[in-house]
Amino acid sequence: MKAEIITVGTEILMGSIVNTNASFLARECAAMGLTSFYQITVGDNEKRLTKLIQEARKRSDILIFSGGLGPTEDDLTKETVAKACGRKLVEDPESRKWIEKLFTGWGRTPTENNWKQALVPEGALVLKNDNGTAPGIILEHEGTHFILLPGPPHELIPLFRDKVKPYLEKLSGTVFHSAMVKVIGIGESQVEDELKDLIDAQTNPTIATYAKPGEVGIRVTASADTEKKAKALVKPVVKEMKRRFGTNVYTTREEVSLEQAVLKLLKKKGMTLSLAESCTGGLLAGRLVNVPGASKVFVSSAVTYSEKAKRQLVGVSGKTLRKYGAVSEECALEMAKGAAKRLHTDCAISVTGFAGPDGGTDKDPVGTVYIGVVIGDKSLCKKRFFNGTREYVRNMAVTAALVHFRELMLSL
Repeated sequence: MKAEIITVGTEILMGSIVNTNASFLARECAAMGLTSFYQITVGDNEKRLTKLIQEARKRSDILIFSGGLGPTEDDLTKETVAKACGRKLVEDPESRKWIEKLFTGWGRTPTENNWKQALVPEGALVLKNDNGTAPGIILEHEGTHFILLPGPPHELIPLFRDKVKPYLEKLSGTVFHSAMVKVIGIGESQVEDELKDLIDAQTNPTIATYAKPGEVGIRVTASADTEKKAKALVKPVVKEMKRRFGTNVYTTREEVSLEQAVLKLLKKKGMTLSLAESCTGGLLAGRLVNVPGASKVFVSSAVTYSEKAKRQLVGVSGKTLRKYGAVSEECALEMAKGAAKRLHTDCAISVTGFAGPDGGTDKDPVGTVYIGVVIGDKSLCKKRFFNGTREYVRNMAVTAALVHFRELMLSL
């Protein structure tokens, strides 16, 4: 079946919002084996949206809409789809009750336009949105399946995964199962080279690589008439990838992040962690505390941006700073050792570098980062260079810090 993704919103056309929904929906459709030839963004304009619906129906079986389900006058997706299908809008009692409950909990009174979100096309399947006021909608009309989802990603993603995905799987009559093999410490070109024989021979399962800063994802997707059979097809391929890439594989589950994997390793070993951050300024701590339950192993972070802070908070010696500088292997190691000692943890990570655009030396130009790692009486320091914007350098330094910490943990 062919699926088309239609994102509605003038703010996306203007570049005010990054269209992450299209990326998410495209990945989900691909994982389910749905063919997709078009992704289109259209502004909040009824005439242009109507024309797009007419064209899309001729080429695709499933039209997935994102956005335009809000309470304001420029939210036109639901109204336009209903009109294109010759359906009236009727109030869904359960949606009205849910909106009323949410506003009561917020201590607010709904305005008249809020009730607009309880209106749905006649004959539609209404999907309760547990994270917002606009319900999702599925409407089948003359062989086309219209799926309408709210725009905010924190609403769209769980609604799609929990309620739309089962509908689409049932619709296709085929069950798809995917595993995401996440690899760190190896570039995308090397990963693809290592997998060339598997990729060339692929039929079912299929293999696709996805590069992102600091890691490569390998999606393995199989289709079958039962989930058990689909999983059985995926399992040996994943096993072979783990054999080839060894400890460079940190998970085979898409929802698991690198920071989750690191924290899980700490819990397994019964160890605690502290940080001393300079150029990353708390970004590493932020990545860790995004993981629920991080407090069981992550104790504290010292943001030591200035040389004074490095001396006072984690005990870097003035001699080290004068002789080697704040961006050096010697400083990074003292930062990590000082953090572990002063914050009373088994392990510590430090990051110091030149994120730019100013600073740097002939020896250590802008983009140079030193990462110190201490685990018990073992320590290491890695010098890395990242060519890019200040934001890119800082984010890559965080990922590299997690990678090198994991490497030392696994070597013990």
